Amino acid sequence: MADLTKTPKIALEEHFMEESFIDYFNTTSINISPQLFGKALDVLQDFGARRLESMDVIGIEKSVLSLAGPGVQAEKRTDTAVRKAREVNDFLAEKMAAQPDRYGGLGHIALQDPTEAADELERCMRDLNMSGVMINGQTNGSYLDDDRYSPVWERAADLGAPIYIHPNNPPEQVHMYSGHPELFGPVWSWTVETATHALRLVFSGVFDRFPGAKLILGHMGETIPFLLWRFDSRWEISNRGEMTLELNPSDYFKRNVWFTTSGVCADAPLRCSIDTVGLDRVMFSVDYPFERPLEAGEWIEAAPLTDDERQKICYDNAKALLKL
Repeated sequence: MADLTKTPKIALEEHFMEESFIDYFNTTSINISPQLFGKALDVLQDFGARRLESMDVIGIEKSVLSLAGPGVQAEKRTDTAVRKAREVNDFLAEKMAAQPDRYGGLGHIALQDPTEAADELERCMRDLNMSGVMINGQTNGSYLDDDRYSPVWERAADLGAPIYIHPNNPPEQVHMYSGHPELFGPVWSWTVETATHALRLVFSGVFDRFPGAKLILGHMGETIPFLLWRFDSRWEISNRGEMTLELNPSDYFKRNVWFTTSGVCADAPLRCSIDTVGLDRVMFSVDYPFERPLEAGEWIEAAPLTDDERQKICYDNAKALLKL
């Protein structure tokens, strides 16, 4: 076997669970085989030897941890969402402090109250030593292009804090998936939901209003790299009314967006991402524990990259973006 620790690595879609959030997590059971769903919980709640060994075997020097979704994005009560987001951030900060060389973190914010969310984002960055925040898709049917979230984008841009959008279910069952439960979840619908969320940000002008904003998408960009040319081409003939953009749609992905390899261990999508948005915007991740670290490590070490490209993807890009 090749030396899977040859290239040092930072991984940044690596999940954990705090006990009081299990009920939220259980809402995603409709998306996963019942024979497998419950097996992740023990691993998600481990911050010790099992997690560290899975990192060590493939040379992950630091895992940037994030709460497994949907978290408070599924909470209807605003005061509860705000309180629980603070609590889980304090919980994660304690785990980071216990292993500061091995664990970083992405905070969890309650978008039900945008002002509180912006304040909590700042607390995560300034007081808890985190590197950004992760948002698990829509929050009670609203997406981040809504004008009410301008305080969050403004604060994130001012702080240089990346916002990582992670998949979630749509707010209602979509008819096109009827009769095909296998498509509702990680096989397909989560990709569609997350890519659409990102495109809403582009076409609504979020990145014109906040040119310093930083967005991260997992799963090799949720198919977006493959379609960048078409976004530019079809934007010209779209039924867009008075909507305008300062740049071509693809340009925002080259200026404001980064992709991770989480959950995609394949050469062609990797090369597509590099060629469309640039080497500096692609970062290694595993998607632990929902993907196998050994598989991700074996793949990235054997991928057709130069040593310099591999170093950037596995380590340098994340270190620079997350200020690690």
